[in-house]
Amino acid sequence: MDTVKFTAMKDGTKEEYEFLAAHEAEFASGTAERLLDALVQLDEGLSGYKITRLGHSLQAATRAWRDGADIDWIVAAVLHDIGDIYAPYNHDEYAASILKPFVREQCTWVVEKHGDFQRLYYAHLVGGNQHARDRYADHLYYDDCDEFCERWDQASFDPTYDTFDIEFFRPMVMEVFARKAYDPKVTRIGERVPLLDPVVAAQRAAKA
Repeated sequence: MDTVKFTAMKDGTKEEYEFLAAHEAEFASGTAERLLDALVQLDEGLSGYKITRLGHSLQAATRAWRDGADIDWIVAAVLHDIGDIYAPYNHDEYAASILKPFVREQCTWVVEKHGDFQRLYYAHLVGGNQHARDRYADHLYYDDCDEFCERWDQASFDPTYDTFDIEFFRPMVMEVFARKAYDPKVTRIGERVPLLDPVVAAQRAAKA
């Protein structure tokens, strides 16, 4: 069949829904490429900084890579601001929802909350709540979000930093989004993995 026959979902047959499921799976397989295309659009958004949002995202991911971070952290850093164009008032939640099926819960939570944690650096200067992060003080991943923001996010607006281009991170994004969605072996609920791995960092530095 080329299309289903029904015009209301309640009228669909098993055969039709199996047909649609196959089409949806095929479409979903292109998610990584679409995200990488969308990431490039960050070059067009939110002017005023010394670098574009794309440059910021790539710089954060480069810092993560140089710190020895694993692939989940690196891809989270690449995509943490992907929502800036489409969801400027909740860009952190937007990015987290994209990542959630494919990375550790730890990384998803950090990306989802990084907007509140980033307010520490500027909110008091524009009449906002500098301590929005305090509501999460007892959370398992609080320290991880603090470190993510301090080392990789707030520091990554430097036009002189030696930042890797998008092609460097393409294979990592492709690998992560090729995973089975919501696989417990991937989401690893309640597990913490350090952002920094000095041994891996030294190995990467030696090969650079």
